[in-house]
Amino acid sequence: MAHIRSLFVTRLYRAALAEQGPRIDAGQLEASCLSIAEDDEAGQDWCEANDYPGYTSYASLSDLPWRFPIFADLVSALDAHVAAFAEDLEFNLDERQLKLEDLWINILPEGGFHSSHLHPHAVISGTTYVAMPEGASALKLEDPRSARMMAAPPRRKQAREELRTFVYESPAVGEVLLWESWLRHEVPMNTSENHRISISFNYSWS
Repeated sequence: MAHIRSLFVTRLYRAALAEQGPRIDAGQLEASCLSIAEDDEAGQDWCEANDYPGYTSYASLSDLPWRFPIFADLVSALDAHVAAFAEDLEFNLDERQLKLEDLWINILPEGGFHSSHLHPHAVISGTTYVAMPEGASALKLEDPRSARMMAAPPRRKQAREELRTFVYESPAVGEVLLWESWLRHEVPMNTSENHRISISFNYSWS
């Protein structure tokens, strides 16, 4: 009898942020993100110059945990989630830890999107979700083998999740998603009239 098994599994971590670290008030976190976006003129200028739809602090603020206590609490929670994911991935970290490399705010208005990308030079990347109104876009994850499939036919519409070319993950407010940084992903267009707000981050090993 034939024996078929899956090899080289891609892992996705999903959990409530509150499962680890200090309690973080969701309303306060959302208010902080909006206040920072309003005051961050350098970030606004960068977004305008680069035709970025909405707002990101990625190119302007690299010290959010130092500036705002609520982001320091957020990092404490993320550190614990990332450690749990690294354990699941069975990384041999040689008695070192994965450390936060950068953390930034994303605010996508109606029509805003993030095109397909990955995060080079990091080990684990992720996002925690601050505001996800009805109609806000899911996270779209791409099969990392896509570029090597060459002449492969398309998958059936109802193919098993692990065989699909794309998987759409619809997180809730207060959840955190983690994946290995080489996994290509994107945020399709936000069709909600309200802002989709998230905080993304990278962890490196050094």
